[in-house]
Amino acid sequence: MIAPERYLPAVCQLVREVAHREIMPRFLTTDYAKKIDGSLLTEADIAAQNALIEGLSRIIPFPVLGEEMTKEEQQRLWQAGGSGLWCIDPIDGTTNFIHGLPYFATSIALLQNGKTVLGVIYNPVTDELFAAAKGHGATLNGKSLPLKKHVPRMSDAIAGVEIKWLAGKLPARLMSVSPYGSQRNMGASTLDWCYTAAGRFDLYLHGGQKLWDYAAGNLILEEAGGCMSTLTEDNFWCDQVWTRSVVAALNPDLFAVWKKWVWANR
Repeated sequence: MIAPERYLPAVCQLVREVAHREIMPRFLTTDYAKKIDGSLLTEADIAAQNALIEGLSRIIPFPVLGEEMTKEEQQRLWQAGGSGLWCIDPIDGTTNFIHGLPYFATSIALLQNGKTVLGVIYNPVTDELFAAAKGHGATLNGKSLPLKKHVPRMSDAIAGVEIKWLAGKLPARLMSVSPYGSQRNMGASTLDWCYTAAGRFDLYLHGGQKLWDYAAGNLILEEAGGCMSTLTEDNFWCDQVWTRSVVAALNPDLFAVWKKWVWANR
């Protein structure tokens, strides 16, 4: 096993450099195309992914799995990367990026034996860099997370909830008898994890994220003291790799109440 904290400064520097060289100069100026799955793709996504692959390979020469690769290539890299694998999303929130909404990020995770040991998520518009190394806590621009430890009552909590990917009766229950005080959905899963870790969201729920959506964020929340499961598994890491749901909260007591409500209303 490597010591991930040794490489965290280099990864943080790389993500800042790539974002300001390849992403921000194209903000509000680049055209886009639609992928087979209906999601959007820009020149900035490809340029940033290529730059990250090159830079990460210099930091630690592990395989690099990126969102903008074919499914076959992603699966091949996953199978080959048991001892070490970089997982990147060059722009999470591409739709926001295209439309000028300042809620998007670049995400980098380092996984060993299928679990994250290093995570970095950077919003270049706000210059907020969230980072964590396994066993060494989580930070926002060098300040320890969470930013606040106030624990609201469930009825006062702010929840980050992505309704779109939820199934069963849960969407209707959330809309009609939601147990929280207020709901947000801002269109970038990686930052949602970070907002939960910071204490900006008290609760978090998503019906199905890709590996690159959760790979870095789950560690940042975990290192901030948060708790998580999926909609079907108590252990977050026991669910399927490629599409994984999320039930999470920063405070363990609030998480227990939140998870109980969500599971009872699936």
